[in-house]
Amino acid sequence: MRQKIDKIPARLDLTQSVTGLILGLFIMGHLIFEASILVSNEMMYKVTVMFEGYYFLGQTHPAIVSLLAGFISIVFIAHAGIAMRKFPANYKQFKTMQKHISIFNHDDTSLWMVQAFTGFIMFFIGSVHLYMMIAQPEHIGPFASSNRVVHEFMGPLYVLLLLSVVSHAFIGLYRLALKWGFMEGKDYRASRKRFKILMKAFIAIYLILGSLSLAKYTYIGMTHDFSTCAKYKSKTINLEQH
Repeated sequence: MRQKIDKIPARLDLTQSVTGLILGLFIMGHLIFEASILVSNEMMYKVTVMFEGYYFLGQTHPAIVSLLAGFISIVFIAHAGIAMRKFPANYKQFKTMQKHISIFNHDDTSLWMVQAFTGFIMFFIGSVHLYMMIAQPEHIGPFASSNRVVHEFMGPLYVLLLLSVVSHAFIGLYRLALKWGFMEGKDYRASRKRFKILMKAFIAIYLILGSLSLAKYTYIGMTHDFSTCAKYKSKTINLEQH
């Protein structure tokens, strides 16, 4: 009698890959949309109300942002939960893995360690950010976001989140391409080298882009007079102008 093959590990690996791909693509888009603040306050506002359905429904519906953030939260939790099964369960396992990495001195194994560390950070900081987007979707905009960065002291948290999420996302996309054979080509070593250069380039570009965006939010938060002008977007920029 043939023994039945347990397909659960394979299905979990596939689910982890799919959820990782969704989150990686989301981060790429999210940071680009956030960077609209570098163009102008008005541009960032246009992007904000676009996600609230203004250009499709004729008025803003912040609940749409809550739904999107809720969906990403579910994907995030599923991805993190599945990934945790590969983490060391105790200190002994951690030391064994650390010794293994030291002996083999393999770049891709070291990248996994970076992912594990950044994933641990993201599990806490990312959860806070997503909860805020679900609970207060109307508090997103050039002034509301700047107020949150400066006067609600979220700036340091966002710096840590930026560093961890960009590193985690692009290392993850690189390892995803490696795992599912997108790097093979005629010379898999050359392909892997090119993908690794591309990964590092994307990490650098997105870190610079995210840092500039945070700097602009900080500048607005420090220079904008919130005592005479409300911090929320609908009371600072007229929708009818757009």
